[in-house]
Amino acid sequence: MLRGKATGRRLIGPSGDVTIAATQEAMIESRQQRPGERRGGAAVAIVGGGFSGAAVAYHLAGAGVAAEILVFEPRARLGGGLAYGGDDAAHRVNVPASRMSLSPDDEGQFARWLAETGALGGDPAAHVGAEAYPRRSVFGRYVEAQLRPFVAGGAVRHIRVAVAALRRAGDGWRVLTATGEAFEARLAVIATTHPAPALPAPLAALSGDPRLIRDPFAEDALAPVSAEERVLIVGAGLTAADLVAGLDARRHRGPITMISRHGLRSRSHPPAPAAAEGDFGGDATATALLAHVRAALAAARAGGRSWHGVVEALRLQGGDIWGALPPEARRRVVRHLRPFWDAHRFRLAPQLDALIAAKLADGSLALRKGRLAAVANEGPALCVELRGSSEPSASLAAQTFDRVILATGPAPDILDSQPFLSDLAEAGALTPDPAGLGLATSMQGRALGADGEPDPTLFVAGPLARGAFGELMGLPNVTIYARFIADEIAAALGA
Repeated sequence: MLRGKATGRRLIGPSGDVTIAATQEAMIESRQQRPGERRGGAAVAIVGGGFSGAAVAYHLAGAGVAAEILVFEPRARLGGGLAYGGDDAAHRVNVPASRMSLSPDDEGQFARWLAETGALGGDPAAHVGAEAYPRRSVFGRYVEAQLRPFVAGGAVRHIRVAVAALRRAGDGWRVLTATGEAFEARLAVIATTHPAPALPAPLAALSGDPRLIRDPFAEDALAPVSAEERVLIVGAGLTAADLVAGLDARRHRGPITMISRHGLRSRSHPPAPAAAEGDFGGDATATALLAHVRAALAAARAGGRSWHGVVEALRLQGGDIWGALPPEARRRVVRHLRPFWDAHRFRLAPQLDALIAAKLADGSLALRKGRLAAVANEGPALCVELRGSSEPSASLAAQTFDRVILATGPAPDILDSQPFLSDLAEAGALTPDPAGLGLATSMQGRALGADGEPDPTLFVAGPLARGAFGELMGLPNVTIYARFIADEIAAALGA
């Protein structure tokens, strides 16, 4: 289980008087080679250079491990990935900058970097009260800036190609790239991104149809949408909100409909930080947990407090809560309660929440509760039939749309998302976690094979390990886990 500070190592003093640049210099100094000196010959291969992979590389380099750190990432920038690699000015981080950092012990590192670099100078809308919610690409540039000195000094090597295969080679691993190169590594880390959304069965007939935007994260995904088009967004979470913001930034004027099975959309942050309230670590069934949460919410309402404090307690106790639940209870939580958790836990930046609320109020955006039932061609448009969630047989009025955009979240089967993952699964090195959230992982961050045994040389970084640890989607939790994995790798290399 992971809690607040994974180790006692502090990169910047509690007084905050050490600048980021000075801290990097100190970290790099311990890692650089002396003239004529060679590294130990070992290598760590990190497959994926988004935030999770970049964070593991950052903490490994800072720890001065005696190994070359190879990060396989086709994108030009390390640390951006799917979440922070785009350049859409409408997309903002959904956590205040004061709580975003590569270092769990120094929550204000990103905020200081913003002040030192003046990165918000051209973005007057970034601040809401005392907090800043920068564009996501700005956070990606911050992560890249922290890694840049390590790359320049040779501690981290950015290999800008996709991985085609990851295969055992003696006691270690051989990484084969899409360009035919081969790299040897003693340890390997899987830090890949989520798979693209799965195509719902009612939309199968639209596969390949330009009126369906299947990958909302693709570059210029919204470019084909004209200003007056009637748009249906399948999903109502953070991705759907980003799509609404992207359409608004492109001066889209047509009506937009979001559909959610539970009629939920992502919620907003409280006006002021809410103190955690409630103790949920002892519940051993999904039913008991739900009853406990409902009681805590009722108590908060009775005391004139919002739900935010209860959700904050659930976040902080996530490891304990998840660890107390047996496998079947975990599956029930994922199957029945996850939509409610996602809507309240992963909140919108205030700027985006205000935009969504305004568009709902003026009728340019509608949120429908239901699910897709059927899609049929109606000339150049699409006739979409929706069904109610509570009464699946009850058909809602059909609507006509010019464009359908998929925003349902990652496909459930991570192993089919990339060939090297399916190859590893076929070889018995990987298996899905029982709750269906990612890859089966030990409590030491090692991948579990088909035999249920942890592989001491293969690690799982980022949200793909949340089936073992519970809450591993929010950036603060991912940061803590990245350093935990770096410490495990450092210990393995030392051994």
